[in-house]
Amino acid sequence: MQIRDLPYSDPGDPDVRSGPRFLYWLGRNQLGGQLKSLSWGLLHQLAIAGLPVTVGLAVQAVIDRSGGRLALAGGLIVALGVLIAVGDTMLHRTAVTNWITAAARVQQLLARKTAELGSALTRRVAAGEVVAVSTGDVEKIGWFVEALSRFAAAATALVVICVGLAIYLPSLGLMVALAMPVLALAVLPLLPRATRRADEQREKAGKATELASDTVAGLRVLRGIGGEELFLGRYRRASQEVRRAAVRSARMWALISAVQVLLPGILLISLVWYGATLARDGRIDVGQLVTVYSAATLMLFPLRHFEEIAMAYSFSRPSAQRAVRVLSLHRSSRDATVEGVTPTGDLYDPATGLMAPRGRFTAVVCGDPDEAGRLAERLGGHAETGEEDDQAAAIPSVLLGGVALDEIPLDAARAAVLVQDKDPVLLSGTLRELLDVPSSGLVTADAALEAAQCGDVLSALAQASADNDGDPMRTRITERGRSLSGGQRQRLALARSLVTDPEALVLDEPTSAVDSHTEARVAAGIAELRRGRTTVAFASSPLLLDAADRVVLVHEGAVVAVGDHRELLRTEPRYRAVVTRETDEEAADIASVPAMKSAQEPAVKNVQEVEERA
Repeated sequence: MQIRDLPYSDPGDPDVRSGPRFLYWLGRNQLGGQLKSLSWGLLHQLAIAGLPVTVGLAVQAVIDRSGGRLALAGGLIVALGVLIAVGDTMLHRTAVTNWITAAARVQQLLARKTAELGSALTRRVAAGEVVAVSTGDVEKIGWFVEALSRFAAAATALVVICVGLAIYLPSLGLMVALAMPVLALAVLPLLPRATRRADEQREKAGKATELASDTVAGLRVLRGIGGEELFLGRYRRASQEVRRAAVRSARMWALISAVQVLLPGILLISLVWYGATLARDGRIDVGQLVTVYSAATLMLFPLRHFEEIAMAYSFSRPSAQRAVRVLSLHRSSRDATVEGVTPTGDLYDPATGLMAPRGRFTAVVCGDPDEAGRLAERLGGHAETGEEDDQAAAIPSVLLGGVALDEIPLDAARAAVLVQDKDPVLLSGTLRELLDVPSSGLVTADAALEAAQCGDVLSALAQASADNDGDPMRTRITERGRSLSGGQRQRLALARSLVTDPEALVLDEPTSAVDSHTEARVAAGIAELRRGRTTVAFASSPLLLDAADRVVLVHEGAVVAVGDHRELLRTEPRYRAVVTRETDEEAADIASVPAMKSAQEPAVKNVQEVEERA
C-alpha cells in the first residue's frame, strides 16, 4: 500500500479483543510494507557493520605499508557509503509509509464506526476520549507499526555482527557476543514500571482533553453564569496532574536511557583494555583490534532501537486499548440477517409499546428529556447505550413494517429511518453542499427550506454572500454553523432532514430553539410536507402537539395514553402536567373542579402568570 493509494477501499475487520491483539492485526495487515522496510533496514545496518572491517583493513594496510590494500579498503568504504545512503533513504521512505498507512487505516476504522453509531457514539464514549483516539492515539499506534520493522532489522543486524565477530576474532568476538544480550535485555526489569507510568500519563491526559472539550463546548453557557474561572481552575488542576505524571514517566525513561549508555560504556572500556593487552602481547593485530572496537561501537546504534521499540509499545498499547474501546462498540448485538430489503409500514417499539402508524404525524411526549433521547435512538435502530451484549439481546428490536431494524443492513436501516437529535451538527461548506444529501428526490431543497421556515436564514446568507451575487445557496456556512443563531441552525438541520425524505423521520425537539410564532409555522410545514409519510416528533410544545395527527404519552418507559392533543389535555393529568408545566398544587386544584373547567384552567393560569411577570 502506497500513500498515493489512500484511502483504503476496505480498511478490514479489526481484532478488538485487546490492545495488543489490535496492534498485531494492524502489523499483519501491513506485512508487505513491513518486509520492504525490513529489507532496506538490513541493507542499511549491514552496510554500517561493514565499515569496521574496511577501516581495520585500511589501518593494517598503513601499518604494513601496502598501497594496494589501502586503495582496496578506500574503494570498499566508498561503496559502503553509497549503500548506507541508499539504505537509509529507502528505510526512511518505507517506514514513514508504514506509519502513515497504519494511521490512515485506524482513522478509516474510526470514521466507519462513527458513521455506524451516529450520535449514539458520544453517549457511549466520552467526546474527549474520541478526540484523543482520533488524534494523538492514532499517531502513537502508527509510530509502533513504523518502529517494528526498524527494530527487526536492528536485531537481525546485531545477531549477524555478533556471529561474524565471533568467527573473525574469537578472543574478542565472543566477549562482545556474550555482552550484547545483556545490554539489549538490561532494561526489561524497568519496562513494567515505565509502562505503568506511561499509562497513568495517558489516562490523565485523556481526562484533561475531555474536560477541555466539554468546557469549550459549553463556553457560552459558562460565560452566562460566570463559571469560566471555576472550570478554568479545574482544567489547571487537571493540567498540572498531567504535567506531574509526564515528569514521573520521563524520569523512568531517562533512567532507561542512562542504563543503555552506562552498560555499553563499560563494555567498550573493557574491550579496549583487554584488546590492548592482547595487541601488546602480539596475540592480535592492531587492525583486528580496531575492527572489533569499531564494530562494538557501531553496534550501539542498533541497540538504541531496543529502547525505542519498548517506548513505542508502552505508549501505543494504551492508545490501542482506547481505540479498541471505540471500535468494539456495535450498532446492536444482532447481526443483519435480512438482505436487500427496505421495509415500509408502521414503526413500532415493542419495549415501550410506541406505535407510529405509516403515513401519519405522531407526536411523543416524555416527562424525562433523557428518556426521549434514548427512545429516539431506539427508533433509529440503535441499541440502548451502556448495555452489555446479553442484556441488549434481551430487548426486542424496533420494527418497521414487521421487520426488525437491527436485522437489516445498516445502509437500508438508515435509508428507512432517519433520526435527527436535539443538537444536530452543521458541517462547514455552502448551503447547497449542506442540502446535497442522499435522498428520494421527491422533496426539493426549496420545499424543505420553506417548510422549515428558513426565509430569514436565506436573507441573512444572501447579505453575507457579496461575492456570490447574493445567492444564499453559494454562501459558506462556518464550522458547526457558528455564524448562525441557535434557531437558524436548528431550522437548517430540519430542512436537511426533510430533503432526505426517509420512510420514517424521527425528530427530537425540532423546534426547541425558535419562538412560538415560528414554531407554529414550522409545525404546520412539517405536517404538510410529510403528509403521507411516517413522522415522529418528540416534543412538549402545545403548538407542535396540536399539529400532530396523534399524540402518545410515554411515562416511565411505557406508553400510558394515546389520543389527540386536546383530548389528552382534558383526560390525562400526567400529560397535562408535562405540557402545561403545572405544579403539584395546581394539579390538585384542577382535580377538584369539574372536568370541563379542568380543560380550561391550565391555559388561563399560564396566561395570568405570564401577564403578572410581564
